[in-house]
Amino acid sequence: MWCALAGCLAGLLGVVYLFLVWEFKRWRKVGINGPKPKVLYGNVPSMITQKKHVYYDLEKIYNDFKTEPVVGFYSIRTPQLMVRDPELIKEVFSKNFHHFASNQFSDLVDEKSDPLFARNPFSLSGEKWKNRRAEITPAFTNNRIKALYTLMDEVSVRMTEYVNKQIKQDGSAFDVKELMAKYTTDVVSNCIFAIDAQSFTKDKPEIREMGRRIMDFNIVAQIATAAITFFPSIKKFYKFSFVPKDVEAFFIRIMSDAIRYRKQSGIVRNDYLDHLLTLEEKKQISELDIAGHGVSFFADGFETSSLIMTYCLFDIASHPEVQKQLREEIRHVQSCKGGVTYDNLGEMTYLDQVLNESLRLHPIIPILAKQCTKDIVLVGPKDKKIPVTAGTTVTIPYFVHLDSQHYEEPEKFKPERFSPETGGIKPYREKGVFFPFGEGPRMCLGMRFGLTQAKRGIVEIIDKFEITVNPRTKVPFQYEPKLFMLYAVGGIWLDLKAIG
Repeated sequence: MWCALAGCLAGLLGVVYLFLVWEFKRWRKVGINGPKPKVLYGNVPSMITQKKHVYYDLEKIYNDFKTEPVVGFYSIRTPQLMVRDPELIKEVFSKNFHHFASNQFSDLVDEKSDPLFARNPFSLSGEKWKNRRAEITPAFTNNRIKALYTLMDEVSVRMTEYVNKQIKQDGSAFDVKELMAKYTTDVVSNCIFAIDAQSFTKDKPEIREMGRRIMDFNIVAQIATAAITFFPSIKKFYKFSFVPKDVEAFFIRIMSDAIRYRKQSGIVRNDYLDHLLTLEEKKQISELDIAGHGVSFFADGFETSSLIMTYCLFDIASHPEVQKQLREEIRHVQSCKGGVTYDNLGEMTYLDQVLNESLRLHPIIPILAKQCTKDIVLVGPKDKKIPVTAGTTVTIPYFVHLDSQHYEEPEKFKPERFSPETGGIKPYREKGVFFPFGEGPRMCLGMRFGLTQAKRGIVEIIDKFEITVNPRTKVPFQYEPKLFMLYAVGGIWLDLKAIG
């Protein structure tokens, strides 16, 4: 009897082992190099152990195969392809876009399981994505963003008042991510929902806490990622829910209230909500569709922008000569052009250089993950054939931004590399080595709004305060292992000192 049980157990373990390693020869069979995977972990052990951010596993894969145009690796047991060669990156982003038109999470949700996230263009593919993007593109025209700029001005003034008050009460040290999140929450909630979040006067405004919870889908995302890497077919019969139901109900409610108030009061404001109301009239979209659009914009504009601003202010604080030059430019434009208007913000070329260099140095996420939708054979350097089958996740690593093959002294903060005299970011984008907001047809739709919001907030801080790095900031950064986005462990703390 015991022999029979032992035999059954051994057979079961054998089946499990074969299941776990069955795909491990995929890349070798097609002549693609990569690291040797480990049972249960593949090449990304941090996805399971969470002892460090997966950023570091992916960074090692990228750096260990410097001569390879692509690297085949395994996320637990699922084959994935990391594209290192800039020409191939452009193929995935643009030239062969129709083969890589879906993001990795595109088929993990549907409108029943997660009505809001499923309406986010990020999670859509095919015709639904095309239609949703076409609906929302007119909301981000130059004129509409210019109309919203006065809201950014108002919030900037409130931010300065708040900082001065806090300096008097609690001293000069600020958790800059927290400060920038207050700024972006007030801007974005006003632009979308016509609501003053009062982030600078309330400890925990409800809309901000709900916004945090939208982005705090780490546990669900980790479960979903682990599930599909073990059992890819799970996506066909089970859909995940990333937005908690009470958060979903909250945003649907405030969007409905905002729509009702706007209609009853006859208010016309050239903002994001105004565009959504136009869509409701012209295309008969539902209030749930409107709420989905609103939440998408809120989540992206609130969290991503605040993180971008945080890293940029850290870079400025770490380089006094950069801070001095930037402040001189800001004040020169103010005195010669008549204030910090939307148009005058565009005159600040050094600000562009500083922000772009910070975007290069500090990605918000380690990779962009695309899903191959049709079989294709990519052609790499020396006519190397790279077969990619439908369903394969293809990753575009932001480590390209930090590669000495593409940037001189990539570890250094050098805004001059993006000077107008050398073409700014254009030559780097054309080479396929600069893509902080993605590239091609699925490039971040809210990029222009996000950059405008970030620039206005940075200008306000640099014009009104001298900033230095507080000793509480742990440098070099280590990223929080359990979070999806790249947050520095312990936060980023700066000292702010008011100046005339």
